[in-house]
Amino acid sequence: GFVEHFGGLYEHSPWVSEQAYGARPFDGLDGLHGAMVRAVEVAPEGRRMDLILAHPDLAGRAAMAGELTPESKREQASAGLDALSLGEYREFHRLNDAYKEKFGFPLIFAVREHTKETILAGAERRLGHSRPEEIETALAEISKIARLRLEDLVEQE
Repeated sequence: GFVEHFGGLYEHSPWVSEQAYGARPFDGLDGLHGAMVRAVEVAPEGRRMDLILAHPDLAGRAAMAGELTPESKREQASAGLDALSLGEYREFHRLNDAYKEKFGFPLIFAVREHTKETILAGAERRLGHSRPEEIETALAEISKIARLRLEDLVEQE
């Protein structure tokens, strides 16, 4: 039941909740989120990369085809990524492609903390980073996304 309830906090990666379950009891939301972050930190490199690769492109093909998880769909809409002009869509597509070509994984932002303008500017800046820097940045952004999703889940209850 725990994994079913919290498994969607990390995109297509219920293993994070499975691993965090063993750290019970949790000291509130901070304790639960901390256990999940630690589960990712101690996971083998391949599993961390699978977590990064599970994320969709921002304003990408999955969004256009309606194939995002409900959480991703809401998050991308919160930053206006579901209502881009043709020029903005092309710019996101260009940046997504350049980023994936350089780093081998999708560009990840906790989009609820951004606007489409700050995401575009941040993407340009992040293209100047090294791959190890971007792996750490992606995991940090994923942690922020999971925290926001956890807060939403608790708030709904």
